[in-house]
Amino acid sequence: FMTTPASFRSRLLAACALAILAASPVIQAADTDRYDDPTFGSMAVDAVVARPLGLCATVVGTALWIVTLPFSALGGNVNEAATQLIVKPARVTVTLTIGEL
Repeated sequence: FMTTPASFRSRLLAACALAILAASPVIQAADTDRYDDPTFGSMAVDAVVARPLGLCATVVGTALWIVTLPFSALGGNVNEAATQLIVKPARVTVTLTIGEL
């Protein structure tokens, strides 16, 4: 079974979109909950689920930012769009301590 490049891209985009939807509760929880002593379970979930989803959210957010850049420029909110679509997901993915969901 062989897929065409276009079919693969559409499946990849759909998977990333689902990942963003699935990651939003994790990302919101990361903004509010802080743990002093992360458990093995929270570290494992963070490493296996949250970080890859955060990376996917950052990549998809960057693509969305590029696609919507002309409209953001016309509206004068390029920095706000970049912050919401790129910086916040990247910050959660990269700067939090492992297990800090």
